[in-house]
Amino acid sequence: MNAIDLALYLHFPWCVQKCPYCDFNSHALRGEMPEEAYVDALLRDLDFELRDAAEGRPLRSIFMGGGTPSLFSDRAIGRVLDAVRRRLAFAPDIEITLEANPGTAEAAHFAGYVAAGVNRLSIGVQSLDNAQLKKLGRIHDRDEVFHAYDMARTAGFTNINLDLMFALPQQTLAEAEADLRGALALAPEHLSYYQLTLEPNTEFGVRPPVLPDDELAWDIQERGQSLLAANGYAQYEVSAYARPGRPARHNLNYWQFGDYLGIGAGAHGKRTADGTVRRRARSKHPRAYLEHAGTAKALQEDREIARNELPFEFLMNALRLNTGFAIRDYNVRTGLDWSQLTAAKLARERGLIVEQDGQVRPTGLGHRHLNGLLTLFL
Repeated sequence: MNAIDLALYLHFPWCVQKCPYCDFNSHALRGEMPEEAYVDALLRDLDFELRDAAEGRPLRSIFMGGGTPSLFSDRAIGRVLDAVRRRLAFAPDIEITLEANPGTAEAAHFAGYVAAGVNRLSIGVQSLDNAQLKKLGRIHDRDEVFHAYDMARTAGFTNINLDLMFALPQQTLAEAEADLRGALALAPEHLSYYQLTLEPNTEFGVRPPVLPDDELAWDIQERGQSLLAANGYAQYEVSAYARPGRPARHNLNYWQFGDYLGIGAGAHGKRTADGTVRRRARSKHPRAYLEHAGTAKALQEDREIARNELPFEFLMNALRLNTGFAIRDYNVRTGLDWSQLTAAKLARERGLIVEQDGQVRPTGLGHRHLNGLLTLFL
């Protein structure tokens, strides 16, 4: 029996418009969205993945990301989940997340998503400052955030994440704190609180706005972490904070080197079988994906991870977790022996990691210099 958990990621590639900071595989919607055709493509793609290697493991989580999945109707989401349920077993306590924007039209679908089986909602707030939302290219305003949140609760969602960014263009410490206090007042179960970064091949990457300097960004982060802790949110990953018992199971699976099927335009997947770890990625452009989904032509990448790459592959995510990882998990999920890893000894000697009771975790120094720590394992 495979002891590694299995998850499913479904990618929905369209947005109303592309945000200037976004480097995800998202495409501004031009004309009518081909909802039915895209759902058909997802199911052909899933059948192709399962035909290639059948799965006996139940799904522990499903994550529908984008793009903007909430542009799809509740009927379309229900059709997808029903079809997945016919093909794969669901764990009794499966977590099923859908990403949504706070727009009023999308919030109208919330009750239908609950009826379809979605039990966790992730709302892309990003800021509660209307001027910042405009700079970020967001199409909602502050009032729509509160309205969408109320609609989500009324619809029956008892597990909600809010995405919030800090160190925004010309943002002050007081403005960042006000944003976070506003989000905390809503009392979501989970907060993704992360710093805006300028990514290449984005509008902000080409024409960068003026951002807070490193010292101010650090002050904002420290103030935010203190506020989150004071309000009962435990930091369990670099940018993830949750109330007790509410960490995102799907994201934990990524960070713990679990397996996941990646279905949809540009989706990535990872599967372990017969002692090998394999990664796949789908065609990024929706048109090409729609044409080839369900065939090998839809694969942009399909490769086995070399054994000498496995330590870095495992650790680049596992070391993001405050609690680190179990040595047993490293051994099982990579097929390697932690005690034989020379770089681990070097990291211990430099005070970057500690080992105790079968666990490995980064020290405070290791967290602050995470990139340097990870390069030891390249």
